[in-house]
Amino acid sequence: MMQDSTHGTVVYEQPLSERIRTFLRLEFLFRRGRYLLQQESPWASRLTFEVIIDVMAVLGRADLKKEIIKELERHSATLYALSRNPRVAQERLQEVRDEVHSMLQALHDRDATPGNELRHNELLNAVRQRSSIPAGTCDFDLPAFHYWLEQPGGQRLQDLNDWFSAFGSFESSVGLCLRIVRDSAAATREVASSGFFQRNLGSSTPCQMIRVALSRELPLYPEISAGKQRFAIRFLHPGDAASRPSQTGEDVNFELRCCII
Repeated sequence: MMQDSTHGTVVYEQPLSERIRTFLRLEFLFRRGRYLLQQESPWASRLTFEVIIDVMAVLGRADLKKEIIKELERHSATLYALSRNPRVAQERLQEVRDEVHSMLQALHDRDATPGNELRHNELLNAVRQRSSIPAGTCDFDLPAFHYWLEQPGGQRLQDLNDWFSAFGSFESSVGLCLRIVRDSAAATREVASSGFFQRNLGSSTPCQMIRVALSRELPLYPEISAGKQRFAIRFLHPGDAASRPSQTGEDVNFELRCCII
């Protein structure tokens, strides 16, 4: 999965656990939704509806509230252990510990799963039932949805913001969990010989995520595969409409982060 680009590089991420994989999918949906909520057009409102339905689908596959609490409690224990290390910046560490504690408190204080109230929204349910059909949300299929889309942009945005805010504690908690994981590793400069790189993974502390930063000037992207004991990276030329991607034969310089917290 590709993440934000900084300092002339593109960062690619590979989750190594189902929990982190789910968190990254939710983060993608939340970011997409926040971008669309800045636009008033009916087409943007349609896409925002799709985002809300997708978030509800992800949340419905597992007890995400319990998973997020487990992850935050795991981070809390790890950060407490780090607080006894004099080489760690204690002020910054305490700020993160306070954030984790606040998120845990907010999740424990809430009886229902965030977003659960949206499952009783008639308009959302009607669109959700038709969304699996190609072009199933056409105007003639859902006149109530067509009517809503014809309302003033400000009114539609108010509705969408209200519905999207139902995921607020999930959005903040997932963002915090991923930030802690991403910040847990310093970058190392590596070279992929003839476009291939492989490394063993330690067995004592499971790796949560592999992050690869590659210069945006290189006409390459990494293909990352990983198991419990090792991971491998192949750097590929994207090819074109008539040819398949192919591994480069050149050495590739890149930055690597193995996030193990």
